[in-house]
Amino acid sequence: MELKKAKIPTMYFIGVSTGDSSSKNIFPSWAETLGILPCELVGIDLKIHDDPRNYREVVNFIKEDPLSLGALVTTHKMDLMEACRNEFDMIDSVASELGEVSSIYKRDGKLCARATDPECGGLASKNFLTSGYFNETDSELLILGAGGSSLALVWYFLKGEGRKSPPSKIHVINRSQGRLDHLVKLAEGWGGNGLVVSHHASEPSIADQILNGLKPGSLVVNATGLGKDIPGSPITDSATFPEKGIAWDFNYRGDLMFLSQARSQKQSQKITVVDGWDYFVIGWSQVIADIFNIEIPTSGTLYEVLSKQAKEYR
Repeated sequence: MELKKAKIPTMYFIGVSTGDSSSKNIFPSWAETLGILPCELVGIDLKIHDDPRNYREVVNFIKEDPLSLGALVTTHKMDLMEACRNEFDMIDSVASELGEVSSIYKRDGKLCARATDPECGGLASKNFLTSGYFNETDSELLILGAGGSSLALVWYFLKGEGRKSPPSKIHVINRSQGRLDHLVKLAEGWGGNGLVVSHHASEPSIADQILNGLKPGSLVVNATGLGKDIPGSPITDSATFPEKGIAWDFNYRGDLMFLSQARSQKQSQKITVVDGWDYFVIGWSQVIADIFNIEIPTSGTLYEVLSKQAKEYR
């Protein structure tokens, strides 16, 4: 990891394989449209569950370098917050509650942390879920993974706008028991006692069993890095998606094996298959708004222009 002092206003992208992201190609067009040039986007790659000292080194570098304006965080949202909570001058209430950060930015000389996933995930879901979907179908939600984006989705359906039509049951599957315990504890505080069920799955075959037992119309979400940061899928080819269900992969690049598995059952199970593209565009636009201290709407003419520009580089 080499951190060089910024020569022009700079936004960072903290991930695992940032060089493969569409963002580096999209960003110049967005910057021109938003009138924030000159500026640049620089990727910082860290290992999954990296040494806390590396997270602190990155955050303190951004904090101390005048032209380093902030960063978008993927994959490392919870690990970075755990390692760097004391490095931030201001932490928004949702980020503090969830224990995750996706947006790092500066205001009046202070380094701030915000969790954008609850808002952005909810907005992205509106592109394929009707406002009363779960009330109308009495279906369930299965989240594969218990990281920051998973936690944010649970928050959305228990405390956010999604609480108006919550799933009849929220299943969360993860390989790490610690992350599951953290999620369930928070969910109980949000009124999800009995609604949120955790499953410790050391093998994908265990996830298959839960998936196979879901009600028709249920939503299945891949909120893991499998298929993007690491090849593979959290389920096996033997898993059966719920009839008339929805398969949503938070990833939009990589081998996307989960999406391939879902598409192979699209006709037989009559399922809807959704990738993470809208989530990507909404999430990035809101963090850019934080970092450059501008307003970027999540609908309307300007958003449509940004979305169209992004699709050209997909």
